[in-house]
Amino acid sequence: MLPNDAVNPSIPRKIDEPKEWLLWIHLNEYVKLKDEQVMRMRFRDNLLYVTLAAFGGILSYSITSPSHYHVFLVLPWVCLILGWTYLVNDEKISAIGRYIRYDMTDKLEKLVNENLIDEISEPLFGWETGHRSDNWRKIRKKTQLFIDEVTFCLSGLFSLLLFWDLWSKSWDYLLIFVFIIEIILLCGLGIFIFKYADLKKGR
Repeated sequence: MLPNDAVNPSIPRKIDEPKEWLLWIHLNEYVKLKDEQVMRMRFRDNLLYVTLAAFGGILSYSITSPSHYHVFLVLPWVCLILGWTYLVNDEKISAIGRYIRYDMTDKLEKLVNENLIDEISEPLFGWETGHRSDNWRKIRKKTQLFIDEVTFCLSGLFSLLLFWDLWSKSWDYLLIFVFIIEIILLCGLGIFIFKYADLKKGR
């Protein structure tokens, strides 16, 4: 939607200065990015509930009969798929925050200083930095990192351990291959979750 669009009365009917156009574009970009960030947060957080529900269903079915023990091999794939989806969304949420804190804030501060006032006394989008600056942030983030590792990695490894302990039938090459691949992929997911954990404070 252009600024001259009369459908939205909150948008100026006419913008003549190119810098005002840039200011309007950046502000609307900020709104869209925050909308995407909120949407991804809701989706990411719901994945934890979906994962727990899947765990309950798979485990309850697996332990009902010795003939169902092979289903323990399904749980690591659930961990991998949901865990990777969780990680991708979490990384995009952090990436949007970084873009707003660094690129967008710097661009807007320059435009505001040139066009509206001589000097701004406070940084723009203070909440983007403020909520990252409290004394408990690192504890919260480390706790969240631990929960993510347990939910998506250690639970899958635990399922493989149960399969190893309970499966009494012969192990063929395909079964061994799947077992080893799942261990490698779960460890890889754990490394990526640790790598992308945003533990820093402030901007």
